[in-house]
Amino acid sequence: MKIFESPGVPGLKIRFFLLNLSCCLIIISCNNKDYQKVPEENKMTLQDSIQHGEYLVKTIGCHDCHSPKTMTERGPQEIPELALSGYLADDSIPPLSVEAMKNGWVLMNDQLTAFAGPWGISYSSNITSDDTGIGTWNMERWKTAIRKGKLKGDNNGRMILPPMPWQNFAKLTDEDLESIFKYLKSTKPVKNAVPAPVSPVKLDSLKTV
Repeated sequence: MKIFESPGVPGLKIRFFLLNLSCCLIIISCNNKDYQKVPEENKMTLQDSIQHGEYLVKTIGCHDCHSPKTMTERGPQEIPELALSGYLADDSIPPLSVEAMKNGWVLMNDQLTAFAGPWGISYSSNITSDDTGIGTWNMERWKTAIRKGKLKGDNNGRMILPPMPWQNFAKLTDEDLESIFKYLKSTKPVKNAVPAPVSPVKLDSLKTV
């Protein structure tokens, strides 16, 4: 089509025209485009993290086993001033039922802080900020305890005994675990040295029923 051709250089003018038109359209398109700013990720402050940790501790069941309780007509009620301090050192184990354990029962005391089963007797640990709790722990020890189920976060130590469901808590995010630890480190310290567990071979001496 000769209408688009220039003498000596066929189609050159129309090619330049189309090229310039395309560039103009691209520039106009870019200038008119409404770009939305990508919001920056907000990192939690220390206080935010502590509050998040408190929320998790209260919702995933930490108080169920780690807080001493009194038995009432409505069932066990937490003792606020002893929250998260574990099995009380001056408590005594109630008589164990021989028949119940032979029939496969796992037993617990009325405070839900001591548990008897094939592993022996285990006691809920003190997880307050006191030195008899986790006061001397660092984040690395905390994560080792929860991620690997190692007692007191010691890689060379024994495994945490049942019924602590560390396998479930190990699936929490780093942010969740860190928030829980920061909250626990902020709690009121309760001095309470929880006794060592009782080996299964020593259960016979405690079976009195």
